[in-house]
Amino acid sequence: MAGPKTSRRQFLACSVLAAPILVWPGLLNAAAVPRRLAFHHTHTGEKLDLEYSEAGRYIPDALLTINHLLRDFRSGEVHPIDPSLLDILHTLRQQVGSQAPFEIISAFRSPATNTMLARNGRGVATQSLHLSGKAIDIRLPGVATADLRDAGISLRAGGVGYYPDSDFVHIDTGRVRHW
Repeated sequence: MAGPKTSRRQFLACSVLAAPILVWPGLLNAAAVPRRLAFHHTHTGEKLDLEYSEAGRYIPDALLTINHLLRDFRSGEVHPIDPSLLDILHTLRQQVGSQAPFEIISAFRSPATNTMLARNGRGVATQSLHLSGKAIDIRLPGVATADLRDAGISLRAGGVGYYPDSDFVHIDTGRVRHW
């Protein structure tokens, strides 16, 4: 016969497991369906359209291909991209009802590139999440950047920056905030 301690333990264990789904309900559906993304890198001209997750598991070769595309285009340095960032992009594209490829303005940045951009006064954070593969600057053809920003904010999945003069939106996996 199970006593009260067992019941409390079970409740706490279930609460811990359910917390991510309660915070971001899209995670439940994200694991159940194949996830596909398409990109067009505005600086290199490279295009990519691939499934990066199936049956709730990331596809290692697809992640490596994405890491290469989202490399620091100035230095050529490749860094792992946070798969959670890809999941946010996947959900974001569904939210706005688009099948268009994301236009990539910037993704991973090497420390040297980030320092150079910060020195040139481009509003670049010295501890940018771009340095760790946890941020991306994007557009989505056919979707106004203001609408893309609003959809990103509604996800409450990380940071969202809006740069109307440069016509792009920053998305990251950091704490929930927007500017």
